[in-house]
Amino acid sequence: MLSTLVVALFILTFNVQAFEIPTGSMEPTLLVGDHVFVDRADVEQRQRLVPFLPHHRIRHGDILVFLSPAQPELHLVKRVIGVPGDHIRLENGTLVRNGRTIPEPYVIRNGTYSPYRDNFPTLLPSEEDGLTPKWQAEFRSHINGDEIIVPPGNYFAMGDNRDNSYDSRYWGFVPEANIIGRPLVIYWSFSETSEEYRQTGPIDRIAHIGKTVLHFFDETRWNRTLRYPR
Repeated sequence: MLSTLVVALFILTFNVQAFEIPTGSMEPTLLVGDHVFVDRADVEQRQRLVPFLPHHRIRHGDILVFLSPAQPELHLVKRVIGVPGDHIRLENGTLVRNGRTIPEPYVIRNGTYSPYRDNFPTLLPSEEDGLTPKWQAEFRSHINGDEIIVPPGNYFAMGDNRDNSYDSRYWGFVPEANIIGRPLVIYWSFSETSEEYRQTGPIDRIAHIGKTVLHFFDETRWNRTLRYPR
């Protein structure tokens, strides 16, 4: 009852929505099984709809939940690397934005090397890189020299788990209209895998509920409760 009351108060007080993190692309900032409240109103484009709620301009480093440009029914969570007008490139995995090397203390690497992934967009992709057909066809039109320019009304987003993230390098820019909001707080974190999250059959879901009930106390990551993802 108390949990239900807390959730209801959040929804009534703020324009929020609950999401579960399904993949490890944002590790270590967000883990698979983190459940977050997302503020749907705290982005500039919604300011006219709810003027009495706080808003802020989307900035570098913001974590956003948005609809995938490649699969519109899929929700993604990534970090904003580039805003409209930015010139971006990667040099051996290091971000260079508008001519400056940008420190990213939240990024982790796995020690592997991929030419297109780590030297984007200088080195052209191969078929194995897995670009969407739409992005494969248009990304060269956004390149100036060895940098990509973020067009108006769009954002460039990547995961903190930089070598294990399917992001703007592979499906392109995030349109402003796709943005849902910013994660506010991790209200619960339960240890599970991406494979468990993807199992959506009735039997799989019943098994998942059973696991959650049986292991609620010993597999809840209590140290992540009420943590602010930054």
